[in-house]
Amino acid sequence: MSRRALRRLRGEQRGQEPLGPGALQFGFCDDDDAEEDGPKRGPGGRRPRGAEKEGVRVNNRFELINIEDLEEGPVVNGERPDSLLTDAVVSGSKRRSQSGSAEPKKDGEVAVPLEQSNASGKLRKKKKKQKNKRNSTGETSENGLEDIDRILERIEDSSGPHRPGPPPLSSRKHVLYVEHRHLNPDTELKRYFGARAVLGEQRPRQRQRVYPKCTWLTTPKSTWPRYTKPGLSMRLLESKKGLSCFVFEHSEEYQQTQHKFLAAVESMEPNNIVVLLQTSPYHVDSLLQLSDACRFQDDQEMARDLVERALYSMECAFHPLFSLTSGACRLDYRRPENRSFYLALYKQMSFLEKRGCPRTALEYCKLILSLEPDEDPLCMLLLVDHLALRARNYEYLIRLFQEWEAHRNLSQLPNFAFSVPLAYFLLSQQADLPEQELSSAREKASFLVRQALTMFPGVLMPLLEYCSVRPDAAVANHRFFGPDAEISQPPALSQLVSLYLGRSHFLWKEPAIMSWLEENVREVLQAVDAGDPAVEECENRRKVLYQRAPRNIHRHVVLSEIKEAVAALPPDVTAQSVMGFDPLPPVDSISSYTRPERLSPVSHGNTIALFFRSLLPSYTMEGERPEDGGAEGLDRSQGLNRLMLAVRDMMATFHFHDLEAPHEDRAEGDGEWD
Repeated sequence: MSRRALRRLRGEQRGQEPLGPGALQFGFCDDDDAEEDGPKRGPGGRRPRGAEKEGVRVNNRFELINIEDLEEGPVVNGERPDSLLTDAVVSGSKRRSQSGSAEPKKDGEVAVPLEQSNASGKLRKKKKKQKNKRNSTGETSENGLEDIDRILERIEDSSGPHRPGPPPLSSRKHVLYVEHRHLNPDTELKRYFGARAVLGEQRPRQRQRVYPKCTWLTTPKSTWPRYTKPGLSMRLLESKKGLSCFVFEHSEEYQQTQHKFLAAVESMEPNNIVVLLQTSPYHVDSLLQLSDACRFQDDQEMARDLVERALYSMECAFHPLFSLTSGACRLDYRRPENRSFYLALYKQMSFLEKRGCPRTALEYCKLILSLEPDEDPLCMLLLVDHLALRARNYEYLIRLFQEWEAHRNLSQLPNFAFSVPLAYFLLSQQADLPEQELSSAREKASFLVRQALTMFPGVLMPLLEYCSVRPDAAVANHRFFGPDAEISQPPALSQLVSLYLGRSHFLWKEPAIMSWLEENVREVLQAVDAGDPAVEECENRRKVLYQRAPRNIHRHVVLSEIKEAVAALPPDVTAQSVMGFDPLPPVDSISSYTRPERLSPVSHGNTIALFFRSLLPSYTMEGERPEDGGAEGLDRSQGLNRLMLAVRDMMATFHFHDLEAPHEDRAEGDGEWD
């Protein structure tokens, strides 16, 4: 038994003996003591604190700590073990009083109870666990104190003057910054209906199948086919000026699938796309095209499911450096491989808006706009204001207008010209803002809406008609807002106005908004009658700026499917064939691979093939059928039988009549009636 154990049995504690000549030794201890007490040097070879005081030999660093020091002991797992040390001291004093082995306290001596060593042993074990835990997580702390950062913060707060910290994160975010949590529609639906109503029993069912990675855009479903890499990947092209340009790439296998898909589209038979998806269930363009077919047949649930599967396929192919939220990643729309991602995001955004999730749809709109904000291939600036107003995110719309007005001239778009003052007015109706801010927002709204009415007078009368409001005779018969204002505006401007009114007219139906609009209309009429030079200036600007809409606006109108705007498209656009998987492709497209040429029946002058094709559009001759053609699942004999049935039906409708036949029929008919 070691000497320390004997001292514990006698109730003695090291450091309590009277100091004498033999106590001033710092020699080596026995092996037993070394095994019991552990190392005598701290980290870095330093002796424990208090070992040099009065020349006392100390093996346990806790033996010279008073009870007051124990009450303010080290931090264990983020909390001070006050209750542990207090309980240890109290229980030790009780045991000592019961056993009677403790010596009376003398004057000038510090009495440390016997049980303090037990508490020290427990604390040492706690400290050892804490040290191992801190070392395993990469944190460096000594004697159980807080980390260095917290200590430095305390030193700066106590000694130096307070320095203003960096601005909050929200103020430093880019205007196109996308938040991950708002990409999930369940987050928005939970605020409306609660988690139990939204999730239900979805969570246990979705855990049945393990998917390769966690995704932000969609949540994989157990009803989907098992995911296998379809040959889609993403590559980093270049990084310059803080922007990273990426591109999707198709493998050889995916290219063959793409060729089959194009052949299936040309056949105008949706079943061919279904057959293709049986072998390639995650081919993006096939999923998008079949989604449109399901949507036209009013199967909205299946259409949305196919778009989500396409998004999941593309998100699984993301480059590790591609970020959805930073706003610094670019995808060139001129490359056909990238267009599928744009269209999938747009279709998903449309479904979310119809589902009643405008906040989530706004994040998708910002994401599409951040992929190529300068070119804006899908012209999301014509939609972002509508989604911001529906989501009641007025501050974001005002901020976007203030930051982009200088270099994008957003006030020249009718949707921004009317949506921004509407946002200011709705902001002024909130009761939780100070009175000064409310009055300032109201004045700003009135000023901007008067500018909008002066620049776009042809918006007022159609807007009142949409809202079922009959204007005053003074307004309806005035030359500025009368029928001439709508007729005289350029065709491109009429298209933009039709797009905005067809999409956002219901936002103006509130009585308070109509009263505010009426007040500003009267003020605009007074300015017009007074001969304000701004009226003539705006008229000249309308004639110059809106001669012809660019191609991205036409593409946006086609995707929006708003009847009034589609009817206003120019004839050269409506004459083109518009494909759902690639509407109005750019003129300067960059193709990484080309489709192999197919033999055309016109080139061979095969009139029989032309005749059969007019009867059955999916008919193809043997010579023009590529290897593993698009309809490889269809049996040739089955296609021939369908062709023969079509020919028989056509021949059955032919009737040959001679000149005498009508008289015979008429005579027979007369006989029957008699």
